[in-house]
Amino acid sequence: MKPRAHAYWVVLLSFALAAFLQIVPLPTVLSWWRPPFLMLVVVYWVVAIPHRVGLTTALLLGLYADVLYGAVLGQNALALVLTTYIALLLYQRFRLFALWQQAGVVLLLVALYQFCGQWVQSLAGRGAPDLRFLLPAITSTVLWPWLFSLLRRVRRRFKVE
Repeated sequence: MKPRAHAYWVVLLSFALAAFLQIVPLPTVLSWWRPPFLMLVVVYWVVAIPHRVGLTTALLLGLYADVLYGAVLGQNALALVLTTYIALLLYQRFRLFALWQQAGVVLLLVALYQFCGQWVQSLAGRGAPDLRFLLPAITSTVLWPWLFSLLRRVRRRFKVE
């Protein structure tokens, strides 16, 4: 069966919107709590359509994020590929989990993503002095049920397969 052309645009548009949300300026206090929207959207699409969104997509989006955010080249790519790999390993189980269980897995994935990014930052001499870098894991956990429901409605509305 031939995939619908607009389905690709829906996925790409969701990635672009997530990248935009990642660079919207926030006050310093709130910026510590900002969830990694791009990573969350990648995890959703990996779980929803693993035959279309995978490690190559994660690598390209990670490199794009590195350039967009002005990060060390490869920082977001490494973290995104690692979390995507784990999501690909777990996607069949993940689909069966209730939303609160999915949120728990997302908490661990975001924490891993943040630890990986922090590790690269510390190698570059710019690591955070405390554990504030883990705050996005908390907001991502709270945000996941809403984001999952929204993206699922979009996927069903545009028949993304």
